[in-house]
Amino acid sequence: MSHLVEAFVCQMCGSCCHGEGGIVVDGDDLVRLAAHLGIAPARCAELYTRAKGEKRVLTSSAEGACVFFREGQGCSVHVAKPSICRAWPFFRGNLLDPLSWELAQEACPGINAEAGHAEFVRQGWTYLQQNGLLKPRRDDTANALVIAAQDLPYSL
Repeated sequence: MSHLVEAFVCQMCGSCCHGEGGIVVDGDDLVRLAAHLGIAPARCAELYTRAKGEKRVLTSSAEGACVFFREGQGCSVHVAKPSICRAWPFFRGNLLDPLSWELAQEACPGINAEAGHAEFVRQGWTYLQQNGLLKPRRDDTANALVIAAQDLPYSL
């Protein structure tokens, strides 16, 4: 009987919640966040995002964390968090490029190197599909979630 090695188990460390400018929120994310916060999507965009080209990204606190991150608590909008957050670490780059996957391990203790890149890809692809996180290419969509099966480096 083979034992499945989990390719990723979130450690709730918050390292993925720190850094400036990478949390793209699309229209669906804004609707979900706004409903959770009890405000209109336009107001949510005004209060918590800024334009970055054609996309909108979450603003950051003075400490460089996501505006919704609370030290010692984690994500204050966890149930409504953006798709890009839901997908971490199963981003396009980490799925397609073994080197990106290795670099991501330096920042994220939840990525299990022992699983290997092929297993990471298999589990990540399944997770993204099951959770509706694969996105069509749109002006407001995070490129990290635009992935086609034929782009994957391994057959599933």
